[in-house]
Amino acid sequence: MEQPIQIKEKQEEEINLRQLFEQYAYYWKWFVIAIILSLVTAFLYLRYAQKIYSTTAKILLKDERSGSAGELAGIAELSSSMGLGGSRAAFVTDQMEVLTSRRLMRKVVNKLHLNIVYSAQGNIRSTEVLEKDMPFVVLPQGRQDSIISLKAKLLSENELLITNTVSGEKLKAGLGKVVNIWGNSVIFHRNNDVKVDLEGEYSVNVLSEDWAIDANLAAISITPGTEIQSYIVNFSMVSTLGKKAELVLNSLIDAYNNDLTNDKLRMTRATSDFINKRLVLISKDLSGADEQAAEFKSANSMVDMATEAGVFLNNASDNDKKVLEYRTQLELVDHMNDYLAKQEAGKLLPSNIGLQDASIGNAIESYNRLVLERDDLLKSASDQNPAVVSLNERISESDKNIRQSLKNYQNVTQLALNSIKSKSNEIKNKISSIPSQEQGFKKISRQQQIVESLYLLLLQKREESEVKAAATPDNLKIIDSAYTYRKPVSPRKVIILLGALVIGFLIPFAILYLKFLLDNKIHSRKDIEDIVKVPVLGEIPTAEDTIVHLNDRSSLAEAFRILRTNMNFMFGSEKKDSAKVVFVTSTISGEGKSFVTTNLAQILSMSGKKVVLIGADIRSPKVLDYLGLSHLQHTNVGITQFLINPDMDLNNIIIKKPGNYDFDVIYSGYIAPNPAELLMNGHFDDVINYTRKHYDYILVDTAPVSLVTDTLLIAHNADLTLYVSRVNYLDKRLLQVPRELYVEGKLKNVAAVVNDVDFARGYGYGYGYGYGYGDKGSKKKTGLAKIWQDIKDRLNIK
Repeated sequence: MEQPIQIKEKQEEEINLRQLFEQYAYYWKWFVIAIILSLVTAFLYLRYAQKIYSTTAKILLKDERSGSAGELAGIAELSSSMGLGGSRAAFVTDQMEVLTSRRLMRKVVNKLHLNIVYSAQGNIRSTEVLEKDMPFVVLPQGRQDSIISLKAKLLSENELLITNTVSGEKLKAGLGKVVNIWGNSVIFHRNNDVKVDLEGEYSVNVLSEDWAIDANLAAISITPGTEIQSYIVNFSMVSTLGKKAELVLNSLIDAYNNDLTNDKLRMTRATSDFINKRLVLISKDLSGADEQAAEFKSANSMVDMATEAGVFLNNASDNDKKVLEYRTQLELVDHMNDYLAKQEAGKLLPSNIGLQDASIGNAIESYNRLVLERDDLLKSASDQNPAVVSLNERISESDKNIRQSLKNYQNVTQLALNSIKSKSNEIKNKISSIPSQEQGFKKISRQQQIVESLYLLLLQKREESEVKAAATPDNLKIIDSAYTYRKPVSPRKVIILLGALVIGFLIPFAILYLKFLLDNKIHSRKDIEDIVKVPVLGEIPTAEDTIVHLNDRSSLAEAFRILRTNMNFMFGSEKKDSAKVVFVTSTISGEGKSFVTTNLAQILSMSGKKVVLIGADIRSPKVLDYLGLSHLQHTNVGITQFLINPDMDLNNIIIKKPGNYDFDVIYSGYIAPNPAELLMNGHFDDVINYTRKHYDYILVDTAPVSLVTDTLLIAHNADLTLYVSRVNYLDKRLLQVPRELYVEGKLKNVAAVVNDVDFARGYGYGYGYGYGYGDKGSKKKTGLAKIWQDIKDRLNIK
């Protein structure tokens, strides 16, 4: 039992999907038109939309600190490899902040004049042009705070016409002269590298410098390399003009490199100046020490004092070395303190002068960086700028820290020197045999060695500084210069066309979906089967003719033939050879019950049956109108007259085979003021009883059941009640009327007929009627067959 049910459910699902598809396929022209319009719009957009290109560059940074960090660098690298971060990541991040600074971008903007935007006017849109490709250039005079927007056109080699974009005001200006344009002084210069185009018109927008900085920084993206240990930095920039983006990125990289180089050169110059000044003083001290030693030797006639003293002072050599080292450091501290006392506050300090305390060197480097940052900021800001004031305070605090560090180092070194001296006093008892002149010369010699050692150290540092300044190695390596991809990143052709195709399909689909969603009309036999739950005997297609003709092979005739066949299954075996009374009714007027009744009478009469058609809708008679026999109602009596005068002979109200029809007609007669009361008097039963004796089929066209009770009053006479429902006309909610009548048994042997079905619209099951019989015009193409036929007709395909 389960398998047939599953097969039935599968078939119903397939029918529903096909019905849904054909329901939308009926409006295929909507989809074609919408898709074509959408694609045309997309092509126009792609043709005239401003294309945006992506420009990229790549550099490798060089960290000079990493080569001299020793064990600390190894620890930092190990922590980085373990995912704990490190100096490399911090260094790259710091340099990226420098690269995205407004200070560097300001240099680029000033160099390339990025605050001036040139565009060539086209018929539909304008195209940005590089300054070097313009036949003229604009140079604002003075600081530019307001926006200048104008259009310019060359009138000759030396004159151009300027138009205010906002007000439309025009004026002529000469090239190479200062022109006052609406409160702004500018100069237009001729670019001799570009040919004069007297037909071309250009748009010029002079913006503020800050706006240009913000706009370019927003367009640039700077990201680090993917590896944690990488020093690579990636640049990308989106722009409508790829060549301009290449200039911006390359100029930004150059500005960054030059900025670092200038900082190093300033640091080197400051160190060299300090060393040169100290060498002048120490040279004098060294000369004095040499003269004093020579005079002492000459006065005491000493010849081989070094060899003789070495025998006695061998044990004290190590202490002497330490004493020399500590005194050298103290001398350097004294020189540094003396330099700080004489040096003007806020100036660069010499670094790497030989002090062994690393904290002092770091403090000096930090102090110099603050001085460089403040000096760079003073180029574009005043002394009262909050940032400058803050840097001055930090510089002052750093200066105090350096002085305190020097003092602490001096104290520590002095304590160490005192300790060594105490040890030296112990040795003095052992060398008491040394002649006094030897001791005097040793004192002079030590002083001489201290001065000489300091002198040689400063010479070495000066040479290192000069070599470093002469070498000036690059601070970075350019892996890839700025390059613009030829394929635009926006708009994307494939995505736009695909989106247009989808939108062109979705717009009519959405409209149709809303149309179907808000549509409460019945559309197929399924609506009746689901709600009323009565058998559907036939579906009457939409037809231009209102009556079936003799030997008619149209889809309308075939539909009524199917209805005729299905009706016979609704009669019981006892009615097989007896007369059959068929009532035809509907919910509301206009659903085609009279149309169904007249055509059913025509089909039954064609099969050789004796048929009478009774117009029982005495409120709104239409039977004779459908038959084209309206004139007979003026010459014949009908049902109304008989119900009023039951003594009348029934044969007199029967119209025998009127016109070309092979069935009899009893029309409704005159419209009475009390139709319900007439039908209640019981004489309509006499009409039915009489016709049962003389006809095979009695077709009764009755009144709509939802409007009046006429049909219910005579419903007991029916052997079969055909309930006509018209698609796209009757509200689904009104199907509750036949449902209640069927459930309550007020109508006998109810079956449904679906009228005005357009199978091409995808409603119903879509099979259609009309086998053909050689009649090409009788076959109605539906669904996909209709679409294919329309396409073949337009393409002349046979």
